[in-house]
Amino acid sequence: MISTQVIPERSGTAFRLAKGETLTVIDPRGEQVADLLAFNAHDLDEVISSGRTLDYAETIYLTTGHRLYSNRSQVMLEIVEDTVGRHDFLLTPCSYDTFHHFYPKLPPHRGCFGNLAAALEPYGVAPDRIPVAFNCFMNVPIDGETGKLKVLPPISKAGDFIRFRAHMDLVIGLTACSAPDSNGGTFKPIHYHLEPAGSES
Repeated sequence: MISTQVIPERSGTAFRLAKGETLTVIDPRGEQVADLLAFNAHDLDEVISSGRTLDYAETIYLTTGHRLYSNRSQVMLEIVEDTVGRHDFLLTPCSYDTFHHFYPKLPPHRGCFGNLAAALEPYGVAPDRIPVAFNCFMNVPIDGETGKLKVLPPISKAGDFIRFRAHMDLVIGLTACSAPDSNGGTFKPIHYHLEPAGSES
């Protein structure tokens, strides 16, 4: 029986994901972003790369069939199922600095960056090793003429999910995002579960 894990609102976790296993990230209530990081479990200097991935995919809208590459051009994760089809791989995890910049009237929060740093520390990942995350469910449309970015509420509905298959042994960092604009102004949990190789539905 698959055990669903819960990431409480505005928090994060880290765990190992073996080659061939699948990770399903679920938005249980809708309109909630989850920042995802991946490191080679045997060499932490190899890390998920937005630049490599977007270069090889030739699109910023990654979905089923796309692969997420490392800084060494190796496949780390493959998206094997996606009920949303809109995620972000451009914007960096929110942080204290993000809150000072965009939300100066709100109490500062350590954000996804701080949550990822704390969760990944036991695995030997220092804060300066944290790159741009794959932001599951984050909705960042781009004006084709001006290049202007907007952060809008996710289009994900309650129960929507994205499923990844690991192509190498990984350390994964995963959050329930803390930035107001990214989540339609409210904060909700994220669910996830792991499945052994060959068992994904």
